[in-house]
Amino acid sequence: MTNQPIIVPRPQATEWLLRWKDRDVIKVVTGLRRCGKSTALKLAQRALVESGVNEESIVSVDLERLGFAAPTTPQELYDYVVARISSPSCYVFIDEPQRVKGFERAVDALYAREDCDVYVTGSNSDLLSSELATLLTGRYVEFRLLPLSFAEYRGARAAFADGADDAELLNRYLSLGGMPYASLLPTEDVSEYLDGVLNTVLVKDVATRHPRISMPVLRALLAFLADNVGNRFSLKTVADTLTANGSKVSPTTVSEYLNALMECYLIFKADPYDAKGRRLLQQGGKYYLGDLGFRHLLLGRDGSDLGHRVENVVYLELLRRYHTVRVGRVGDLEIDFVAEREGKPHYYQVALSVLDEATLRRELRPLELLGDSYPKTLLTLDRIGTTDHNGIEQRNLVDWLLK
Repeated sequence: MTNQPIIVPRPQATEWLLRWKDRDVIKVVTGLRRCGKSTALKLAQRALVESGVNEESIVSVDLERLGFAAPTTPQELYDYVVARISSPSCYVFIDEPQRVKGFERAVDALYAREDCDVYVTGSNSDLLSSELATLLTGRYVEFRLLPLSFAEYRGARAAFADGADDAELLNRYLSLGGMPYASLLPTEDVSEYLDGVLNTVLVKDVATRHPRISMPVLRALLAFLADNVGNRFSLKTVADTLTANGSKVSPTTVSEYLNALMECYLIFKADPYDAKGRRLLQQGGKYYLGDLGFRHLLLGRDGSDLGHRVENVVYLELLRRYHTVRVGRVGDLEIDFVAEREGKPHYYQVALSVLDEATLRRELRPLELLGDSYPKTLLTLDRIGTTDHNGIEQRNLVDWLLK
């Protein structure tokens, strides 16, 4: 089954790409290696054809598959695309153009042509911190693609027809993550595959840009983060822990390494936010993994810390649905997430269960103290349907993920 060419639908990415079709901006899809960016472009091309676009009007450049025949200079890349334009209106898809040094000049030149609508992908934020961002200020839009959502993951696993219900699928998702190809593998093969992905990211995305970074120390830091998903800690705490374990680093080095991990989307930081005063705070942010499968790989255990793994899944899902996601504070109390779109917040609390009355009151308290009318949601694994607590909606996590 896993050798079959199964393409997992990515409806959110496809809809976004089509929404920007024929608009005067470059469409950029960024994200972690192997999270499905190439597939997103293929699905967009398929959708274009289904909408009536002639296949001859689509130029697709996969620099990885071209191998030694791939263009190596901006001029060669530009000429390669132009030689394949055969209609007055052409859709140009370039996968991983940063393989060509100075690629942004070719992309800029293609964008300037009246007959090209340009779409590109990139494995890390270096794509948009390059000269491309300088050349095309205000002339590109970015879609950050994450690994599979739980809804997409369930669709991928449906190909196996193994009879697993949503609760069983969620347990697997919470342990093995949502990398598209990993979702199609037997459990015993996932770690080996993810180890290859991680090593590729560390070598091609981190070491290439930061040659002075120690890969063993970086991997140790990533393992620390995997073991402390959703915890608050200082840079000094991390430095002391790594040093005690044989990887001597300073807090300044830890900060540099954290930035390197964020650049390639292995981790994300949720900044601290005063939800009552509506302002960012200096301390108290949290880090989450770009995919929980790396936790399984680095720590080799699945049964522990279910609460923080659930929190990580909710954080990634909120990133898919909102523009900004932060961790909130109300006085001395914590709101798990403040998600914001168009300046309007939506508050989220996450708990495994609130069947105990004291736990329910503790989870509701910070939301009640806000005193505003913005949406507030409590997500749990409890199966009691949707419940309203004086304007605070309690929902089952699986139902919410599949919304």
